[in-house]
Order: sequence, then C-alpha cells, then structure tokens
Amino acid sequence: MFYDTIVIFDHLHRVIQVVSHFKVTESSMTPSKVSEEYSRVLEQINEIIKKLNSESTPLPIQKPIELGHASESNVGKLGYEAFVNKLKHHIIEGNIIQAVPSQRIEKRTTLHPFNAYRHLRGVNPSPYMFFVDLNDFQIVGASPEMLVKVEDDIVYTHPIAGTRKRGKNLAEDEALALNLLGDIKERAEHVMLVDLGRNDVNRICQPETVNVDSLMHIERYSHVMHIVSNVSGKLRSDKTPFDAFRSIFPAGTVSGAPKVRAMELIYDLEQEKRGIYAGAVGYFAYSNTIDTAIAIRTMFFRDEKVYLQAGGGIVFDSVPEDEYEETINKLRSNVTALERAEQYYYTLQQQQSNSQTQLLVNSFSEPLL
Repeated sequence: MFYDTIVIFDHLHRVIQVVSHFKVTESSMTPSKVSEEYSRVLEQINEIIKKLNSESTPLPIQKPIELGHASESNVGKLGYEAFVNKLKHHIIEGNIIQAVPSQRIEKRTTLHPFNAYRHLRGVNPSPYMFFVDLNDFQIVGASPEMLVKVEDDIVYTHPIAGTRKRGKNLAEDEALALNLLGDIKERAEHVMLVDLGRNDVNRICQPETVNVDSLMHIERYSHVMHIVSNVSGKLRSDKTPFDAFRSIFPAGTVSGAPKVRAMELIYDLEQEKRGIYAGAVGYFAYSNTIDTAIAIRTMFFRDEKVYLQAGGGIVFDSVPEDEYEETINKLRSNVTALERAEQYYYTLQQQQSNSQTQLLVNSFSEPLL
C-alpha cells in the first residue's frame, strides 16, 4: 500500500504531525505546477486537521456479540508435540540445528477488528502496534520484535528467542527471568539466532561495522518475557534498505537455521501457508528509511472468524510438552484481548437493550389523557 498523506504521532514530544507528499517529474517541475500541487496537498492536510479537531469521534458499528464460541487448533497438543519430535529427529540427522514450527487457532467472532485492536493496546502494549484494514480482511497486532530497521544508513535487527510466562508477583517474575537467562537450552537457541541475524546483517553491511550491541537482555510484556539481543551494522554504499530487508527476511527467529532447509521442513509439517504470520508489518519511507516488525502476536480477521498463530524454536534438547505450552503462553495476550473485548461489548449491548426495554415499558405505562 502506498500512502502520500500520513498522520504521525510523536509520543516523545506529544505532538501530532500531518505530512503529505507529492510527486513531480523533471518535465513537470515548473513553478506553477509546484505551486498547484502544494496548494492541493495543503488542502488535504487542512481537511485531516479538521477531522482530528472534530468533537465527534467516529467509531465502527459493532454487530451483536455472540459469546461462547470455542477456539480450535489446526494441530492440537498431540499434533504440535509430534512436530517437535520430528524436528528433533532432523536435528540429530544433521539436517538443521533449529526450526520454528507453529500452531494456528481459529475462532468465530462478530467482534469488530478495530475494537479488538483497541483492547489489545491496553492488554499488551508493545513496540509495534498495528491495525491494517484491507477491506476483505483486517490485521491486528502487538509485535514485540523488530525485523529490520534502517535509519541514517545503519541497519538494526533485534532477535528474540527464549520465553517464560510472567510471574504472579515481582519476586516470582524476577526468579523466572533469572531461570530463563540460566537455561542452557534457551541460551543455546538464542545464540544460534543471534549468529544467524549477524550473518544476515553482514551480507549487506560493511563487515567491520557489524556488532552485537546488546547480548541477551530480558524484555517483559503483559503475559511473557523474552531474551532479546540487538545487532547493527553500517549499510554498504552499493546496498539499499530494500536489500537489507531482503537479506534479513524471513527472520531466523520464526524459521530456523539454516533458514531454507528449516522452512522446507516446517512446510512439510504444517501443510498450510502461514499468510501474515511470521511475515512483516512496517513502512518504507521516501526518506530512504524503513522500520518493520515481525508479524507475531498478530490476529487475522476475515468473514467473522479470527486466526491467531504462535510457534517456538526447537533445538536438540527441546521438551515437546514445554514447547507446546510456550505457544499457548504466546497466544494468551491476544486471546485475553479478544475475550475482554467480546465481554465488554456484550455487556454494553445488554445494558443498551435493557434501557430501551425500560423506556418502552415506561412509555406504555404513561396514563392516557
């Protein structure tokens, strides 16, 4: 999707900016044409500012909520554990050193996707929040993981690998974080993917500038915590931000290592296209910068159904049941946001219905004159 006019929320300085671009070719770059285009985009900007300053806030029309629809996994617990065992066999055979299978959850819902996004912001605020309406379907997400960012010719990627659920209190939370950082399996999985990310960056950057800026720190989110590392490098003069994206996508943290063989094995197991899951959401700017997130913790809405997907890295000493539970923990923030939103709008609709019924009763109770 290409957008010439955008609204930018600057949370640091608490300012909203409306920016509009217009394209002129060398043949049409006359003073009168530039002035004409400038007036046109200025009118667009003023129209958007008028909408932003309006006292009314248009909200989506919410259909009646139907509670009680159960979610269904495309593989189930036994199926996912079988994925783990088969991939461990390929690791022993030397075909791969890690792979990231996933399971998909499907649920029927009449909840408007934007209302799901509004609740997700409160349940699981994340570095990358997005609602994308593509008419036939909608994408709602709260991704914690940067795929690739290029700014001032510096390439950044932040591999995430290693997960624990959040603790019930501060002491338990800290104990779980220390346990995660001390887990040999989780550390091995993480180091593999940091090395893979470093190699991806090295392909398009000046080798001497490639650096692991931060190795294995903890980042906490609403329902899980992760081990995260930061890798960066200076983009080579013969490469563009598009080359950087091409080099790093798809991330090793959602595919495995070696990437191609891991993806082949994942497809053999899952037997379905992943769609938006493990893809990327972000922007490519006219300023030659990009910022993209991996499409995890993401919901896909179409035809009154919502699809959620999560996976985990499988290595030699992975325990099948633990790996299945990790996917459930990763899905929990989105599941919670859906349930709370459905309950909120169901209650609201019931209250409105009761109020209308009471008004009707009162109107018939009025004495006839």
